[in-house]
Amino acid sequence: MSKKYNIALIPGDGTGPEVVAEGVKALKALPERCGIDFQFRNFDLGGERYLKDGTLLPDDILNELRTMDAIFLGAIGHPDVKPGILETGILLNLRFALDLYINLRPVALFSGVDSPLKDKGPEDIDFVVVRENSEGVYAGGGGFFKKGTPDEIAVQESINTRKGVERCIRYAFEYCRKRNKKKQLTLCAKTNVLVYESDLWFRVFEEVHKDYPDINTNYQHVDALCMWMIKDPEQFDVIVTNNMFGDIITDIGAVIQGGLGIAAGGNINPESIAMFEPIGGSAPKYTGLNKINPIAAILAAEMMLEYLGEKEAAQLILNAVKKVVKDDLQGMGAGKMGYGTKEAGDLAAGYIT
Repeated sequence: MSKKYNIALIPGDGTGPEVVAEGVKALKALPERCGIDFQFRNFDLGGERYLKDGTLLPDDILNELRTMDAIFLGAIGHPDVKPGILETGILLNLRFALDLYINLRPVALFSGVDSPLKDKGPEDIDFVVVRENSEGVYAGGGGFFKKGTPDEIAVQESINTRKGVERCIRYAFEYCRKRNKKKQLTLCAKTNVLVYESDLWFRVFEEVHKDYPDINTNYQHVDALCMWMIKDPEQFDVIVTNNMFGDIITDIGAVIQGGLGIAAGGNINPESIAMFEPIGGSAPKYTGLNKINPIAAILAAEMMLEYLGEKEAAQLILNAVKKVVKDDLQGMGAGKMGYGTKEAGDLAAGYIT
């Protein structure tokens, strides 16, 4: 008997529905090989829905999402909606309401994919960033004083709790151990300037390390780490960092692994539910043109299977993606693949079956 999973689909805006369709196509190719099946349910959230009736993330939909095994997100972002409304009202609200406190970002260069880093290959770029996903500056602390006047003051606070920092760091140690490669965990912070926040992160990092004597650790300031990600990425195995620094360094990671077309991520509550997505955004200028690269969305589906414990199925998708990018696609950029969005998805699904 097949094992069934209930998967929430939030196709979202722009090219989101197009890439989600290809991720779903890959998942639907799995049942005969792995004895698993999926029940998909679409949720209408995003810019079009907001423009239509003002809906962002209503409680009834949020409660339904809590009953799902996982969430597969396309993209949120609409050119006709003021920046910040959808991001705060949907994306951040999902993170906070579902307590998705881990953002997991693999950074791996595959054979056949060009990196902008000279003389770096797949053996050099293969690490993971564990980013705290529910605190820091994204928690919304701060405000304006005398807004719009010459005396205006804007304050943006970074909120870090002992609980939030420790559970993120502990997850990173566990992930590093499970990954079982270099067994090296790097803390990224800024102890020489952000003395209070970074002091908390550093102290907790050192304390939690006592429970993981098999893991090697080191520390790097965020500015130095950005430099070393470009100059010497092969030194990294797993990096753990706060919300803002993680937001920045994962974009560097996406570029050095070949671009946003191949970069996927997960928003995870290890004790509850998780949401997986391509990180490239809605890319509205490519909407409906069959040009956007679906590989990141297919890799998001692969990450979702890992989270669900379906390692064999995840490996089938990963192997299919590696074959597509090595043997078939001419490039990773939109309109540069040599295939359309649907055709690239067909290739991946074909290699799975």
